[in-house]
Amino acid sequence: MHKTVQDIVARKNGTKISVVTSYDYSFAVLCDTAGIDILLVGDSAGMVMMGYDSTTQVTMEQMCMFTQGVGRGRKNALLVTDMPFMSYQTNTADAIANAGRLVKAGADAVKLEGGGKSIVKTIKAITEIGIPVMGHIGLQPQTSILSHGYRTQGQTAEMATRLIEEAGELEDAGAFSIVIEKTSQEAAKAITEAVKIPTIGIGAGNECDGQVLVLQDMLGMYDKVTPKFVKKYRNLTQDVIAALQEYKNDIETGKFPAEQNSYQMDIREATKLNDEEFINKRKRHE
Repeated sequence: MHKTVQDIVARKNGTKISVVTSYDYSFAVLCDTAGIDILLVGDSAGMVMMGYDSTTQVTMEQMCMFTQGVGRGRKNALLVTDMPFMSYQTNTADAIANAGRLVKAGADAVKLEGGGKSIVKTIKAITEIGIPVMGHIGLQPQTSILSHGYRTQGQTAEMATRLIEEAGELEDAGAFSIVIEKTSQEAAKAITEAVKIPTIGIGAGNECDGQVLVLQDMLGMYDKVTPKFVKKYRNLTQDVIAALQEYKNDIETGKFPAEQNSYQMDIREATKLNDEEFINKRKRHE
């Protein structure tokens, strides 16, 4: 049985929560085997999987597809999926319908970016029908590029106070946890202390109840953007390129496929191929 929302909420002020993004079956199996608590099907898939310049181009269809793959691979982790840009901002009915689509695709919960009255209202509506929601404040990639850019949030007491208020509003609306992105560690600490639900930091210091990173970032597989908050635990880009170059060389030199990589006929059948009867049959088809 995989982790539940209640399991995650119970970790508030306890053992830190591990979260990584996951977009496909293969990596989902590996993340789950490693014991990661939450697999987040992030809209960052648009950039690291689809090659988009931002997350705003990701569609509901794509998010459903990624969610289905991850859902088939996980056994223990909680699965949360980002609601993509414009899948919940138009009206409450669309938001509920799209949240339902993601749950049907395999998500246990959905994540919405932003605070403010309209988002709070939407989160409340989604949670009231029984779909758990993870909030997201601080830097909001879906809209930041359209407004004030990717600037660090909560750098003044006034800004931090506003973020604390937003977090409280999201909690009141029914959110079971909140992602805090690219926010001063002082502000993130104050937010974490102010709410009774877990906070998940990404570029928000180490005082949050958990942390999330994009899998391809931490494995050194995506180099278009490398935020300061990313820690590269491996550099798989070099390993993958080296493996592919070795594969190419093996093909060109005849080392691959080797005998152990090939299938053989029974020795008696192989001998028949050189019989005159079968030689004549081949000639008729030439």
